[in-house]
Amino acid sequence: MPRVPPAKPALARASAHPRKGSSARTAVGTVLAKPPPRPPKVRKPRKPRPENHIEPSILRPHVFADERLALWSTPFAQSSRKSHASLVPDHQLQILFLTILEAIEPNTRKNYGAGLLRFHQFCDNLRIPEADRMPASEILLSSFIASWAGKVARTTIDNWLAGLAFWHTLNAAPWLGSRILKVTCAASLKLQPPPRPKRPPVTLEHMHALRDGLDLTDAFDAAVYAVACAAFWGCRRLGELVIPSRRAFNDKRHVACRAGVRFEKIPGSAGSYAVFHIPWTKTTHHEGADVILTGNGDATTPERALRHHLNANTNIPDSAPLFAFETANGSWAPMTHQWFLDRCNSIWERAQKPTLTGHCFRIGGATELLLRGTPPDIVATLGSWKSRAFLEYWRKIESILPLFISKSFDQSRLQLVAESVKSFKKKYHV
Repeated sequence: MPRVPPAKPALARASAHPRKGSSARTAVGTVLAKPPPRPPKVRKPRKPRPENHIEPSILRPHVFADERLALWSTPFAQSSRKSHASLVPDHQLQILFLTILEAIEPNTRKNYGAGLLRFHQFCDNLRIPEADRMPASEILLSSFIASWAGKVARTTIDNWLAGLAFWHTLNAAPWLGSRILKVTCAASLKLQPPPRPKRPPVTLEHMHALRDGLDLTDAFDAAVYAVACAAFWGCRRLGELVIPSRRAFNDKRHVACRAGVRFEKIPGSAGSYAVFHIPWTKTTHHEGADVILTGNGDATTPERALRHHLNANTNIPDSAPLFAFETANGSWAPMTHQWFLDRCNSIWERAQKPTLTGHCFRIGGATELLLRGTPPDIVATLGSWKSRAFLEYWRKIESILPLFISKSFDQSRLQLVAESVKSFKKKYHV
């Protein structure tokens, strides 16, 4: 269900011409009429949670996690900047600084920022002087990692260290991690806590429960349903279809209405499909990819769901995200990652199904298609997987296949899928 602080948009009924100012039922049953405010020029971070508290310092302003790499400093970084300014003009140094930052993706900056926070919390607790935090000695780095051994996964530790190393590089500081740090990291792998139980994938039963539980005459629910069908049947990452937060739309990263959705007939068949281009993916980067949604005869066929969403939300500007939805007062709001998942999980909870994450759509859809006899080549193409990457993904699919055994699929179908993947391996020599 949407949560839009400080004002939640009222949701329009799914008609081509909703009445302006009309009352509209939201996902939580309240009626509000304010449109979402325009994005501010400066983001303002909220008060940190107790576990994220850090000692106040002029070197570490209260900023978003993805801004810490750029805005958190040290005496070494300040001194280094001054010495370099004697060789290169300050504005050119700033260009270099921002260019290096572009080497990592926004989500990676956020993860790296989390590592910086934990490192400085550790240093604050031990009263480590600011001058000793960069360049950080190998003993300090290893002690930091040892303090978290057995508490977090090795992948988390690796991310934190990568963030600290990048922060040093960004500020032209030497990285002193070597043999002691390497051994400490290896030990942390042995001490890491047991992995969390894997979340089940989205199944066809989940999709049917979603369709039955949503109010498809509601503009917001129509958008939720279209995203779900596109993510599941199109084997797409959720981040390729929705935006991270209400103010985070970037037309170089996120698909907009002007992307030009096309509905086509399948030659020599009565079937049809929809296609639209997304400007960026994790694997192709700025080349993007075409999302293909083919009608499949199921009640949740994605081509029909997308068409319904577009008919339900006609008064959306071309500059808005593709899955934006109309509000009751004639305005609109973007579909965010959290709003989408909150609404899906609220439906599944009522249907007595486990709550899921966004990634569960992609793996669930790929598995469903394979079990229906779709060749692995086609599934890999749909999800923009390269051959080797798809086989790595197949290992994840193998572990969840038993969850799909129902009235529709039996053990013989599993054997057919295994054989088709084996042929796929031979074809691509992987």
